Amino acid sequence: MIAVIGGSGLTQLANLEIRHRKIVRTPYGEPSGPLTFGGVGDREVIFLARHGYGHTLAPHEINYRANLWALHAQGVRQVVAVCTVGGIAPDLGAGTIVVPDQIIDYTWGRHSTFFEGAEHPVTHIDFTHPYAQALRELALASARAAGVPAVDGGTYAATQGPRLETKAEIDRLERDGATMVGMTGMPEAALARELGMEYAHLAVVVNPAAGRGASARTVSLEDIGRVIEETMGGIRLIVAKMVERHGRS
Repeated sequence: MIAVIGGSGLTQLANLEIRHRKIVRTPYGEPSGPLTFGGVGDREVIFLARHGYGHTLAPHEINYRANLWALHAQGVRQVVAVCTVGGIAPDLGAGTIVVPDQIIDYTWGRHSTFFEGAEHPVTHIDFTHPYAQALRELALASARAAGVPAVDGGTYAATQGPRLETKAEIDRLERDGATMVGMTGMPEAALARELGMEYAHLAVVVNPAAGRGASARTVSLEDIGRVIEETMGGIRLIVAKMVERHGRS
């Protein structure tokens, strides 16, 4: 089964036929909210709002372990994670949709593994390629089928938040090779890998990162809201195509 984790701007799927919701208890505490079970056409999908259905959880407050564990316990093996990012690379302007292929983790203090405590042996996972290539290809093919442009590849810098970054911090991220910046990509991607779930990002660029373009002096939160409204329709089309095509595979 495939699941969609919605970030800022995607607290629900307008094209999702809701069948039921389920509260899932986990060994790691409460997920961000109940899991929404439904269908896109005749294909099953589970939806979860990462920040809560009222968008009340800041990036550092999200219980990523509970979210991923709850989805895995329901039989989810593929996760499409929708997120909003700031564009660092000059070609990633506001409104661009990206399917990144790499990630750099700058977060701290978050519970980032299921393998901790005396009852768990030390366990390492291979994270050379953090996103599942087959799921990335499905996202890109679905975007083409939906007629929605999407950029293939890019490096997501995951920062702590909830504040936005300084210009100097963005300069540093660019030197490190990052092309976009967000706050929720980690540890979500690594936890999915620990559970053996395929994981891919659909990243929506909602503003130039600090010190770039229209954000040279300040980042306009009003403009971010407008871009989110304008682009989420395209995201919903891509997700619907992914669910449809996943069901045939």
